[in-house]
Amino acid sequence: MSFLLAHLSDVHLGPLPQPRPLDLIGKRLTGYMNWVRARAHVHDMGVLFDLVADLKAQAPNHIAMTGDIVNIALPEEFLTGKAWLESVGPGDMVSFVPGNHDAYVQSAMQNLAETFAPWTIGGKEAAAFPYLRIKDDIALIGLSSATPTPPFIASGTLGLKQRQAFEPMLTETGQRGLARVVMLHHPPHLKGAPIGRALTDAGAFEAIIKRAGAELVIHGHNHKLSVAHIEGPKGLVPVIGVASGSAVGGTPNHRAGYNLFEIDASAGAFQIKARSRGLLPDTREIGDLGQIVF
Repeated sequence: MSFLLAHLSDVHLGPLPQPRPLDLIGKRLTGYMNWVRARAHVHDMGVLFDLVADLKAQAPNHIAMTGDIVNIALPEEFLTGKAWLESVGPGDMVSFVPGNHDAYVQSAMQNLAETFAPWTIGGKEAAAFPYLRIKDDIALIGLSSATPTPPFIASGTLGLKQRQAFEPMLTETGQRGLARVVMLHHPPHLKGAPIGRALTDAGAFEAIIKRAGAELVIHGHNHKLSVAHIEGPKGLVPVIGVASGSAVGGTPNHRAGYNLFEIDASAGAFQIKARSRGLLPDTREIGDLGQIVF
């Protein structure tokens, strides 16, 4: 049986609501200036609309959204973010994990957890990580690397408590013969991002995968299609990054796109094929960008 998983990330919804002066104390000030000077000209909501329409036309069995829906985590941004995620799909169709922009400041953390709970644990309670969702023969494991950081720092951290819960989850679902897909925002492998933007406990994550294994790890954050590997107990585990869902301009791998993973269990062992769709070269049309080789 084949299962089609779509993956998008880093949509950075705009336009930004007009902040109040008190909103721009601390890190939000630098983030707002960055939006006005740069991000507002990079992230195109028309392109995002077309991208999501194209994604839905592929009729995926499930959609993974790996964070950075908002920009500086203003309360009004979460209202917009919830409405947008509802337009992508209901909680049983879409799984969400947060990014560093969703957790931009400490005061936004409760709002973040409550707003997107239907797309994590499936209820109205505040989201808890890691979470496990089982769809057919697929175990979707959501991790949160989103934690508030000082200005000019965009790193992420899983933390000991989450890692301690994550490894048994991997082991148990592996013993059940499920294809384990791990979702998080930051690239979880060593050298996956520069210092200041990296996952601080990437080494610990790699050690967990080496012991317990996984079939696929997907992430966002770097705004580009990327392929890496982590050593697992039975071979290399693919780690696939996705482009921003709304970015225009830049190099081909940095332009708006999403990934599709066809996970097939019919051969007695899981086989995964992947391809990317997004902005075609020198156009504003969405189309096939080719196979992802890993």
